[in-house]
Amino acid sequence: MPASGKPVGPNPKRLLKRAEFLAVRRGEKRRGRLFLVEVLDRGDGLSPRVGYTVTKKVGNAVVRNRVRRRLREAVRTHAASDMAPGNDYVIVGREDVLTIPFGRLKAELSRRLRGTR
Repeated sequence: MPASGKPVGPNPKRLLKRAEFLAVRRGEKRRGRLFLVEVLDRGDGLSPRVGYTVTKKVGNAVVRNRVRRRLREAVRTHAASDMAPGNDYVIVGREDVLTIPFGRLKAELSRRLRGTR
């Protein structure tokens, strides 16, 4: 990332429709303490797409939105370059996302998106 603080590459497209989220559930699941990443290879080579989900078990709307915002920012500033073209990603956030330092969140997200343990 350059000194300006803005990411170099383009942001991934967004998954918006329920059918798109459900389709990704058929793909690979990468579990972690902070979040679950579901990955589906579309096989078309176009830009990656990402969607964010936080269940009601995590907390009320304020808490869920904070988790979602934090995940979105981590993808925007750091992890978007780790997404492979032609893949769809759904990131299911957990409450622990709010308690860890942002640097560790970015590193963990980057690791999960690349598929390494």
